[in-house]
Amino acid sequence: MRRKFLSSKQKLKGWKEMEMGGTISTPGSSVDFKVGEFRTIQRPVIDLSRCTKCYICWAECPEPCIYRKEDGFVEIDYDFCKGCGICAEDCPVKCIHMVPEAE
Repeated sequence: MRRKFLSSKQKLKGWKEMEMGGTISTPGSSVDFKVGEFRTIQRPVIDLSRCTKCYICWAECPEPCIYRKEDGFVEIDYDFCKGCGICAEDCPVKCIHMVPEAE
């Protein structure tokens, strides 16, 4: 199948004029799908003995997969974690480490 490309004279529609596509869904729909199945290389693991409960990982996570527990610590829901590593990168005390998915 050959792809069709726009010529330099054609104008693209703005995002408000575009129709819903097959892969586009409503905002906040990631909670409906287990996007953690996309994770193939690494996953984050939290060392709770070093966690200061700053919640930066929770605030920076692009998916709804880090949540606060009753004891104040955070937990990762691997059904929704894509393994992007943002939580590990942004953790100020480096208590989150990325490990190979196979471990």
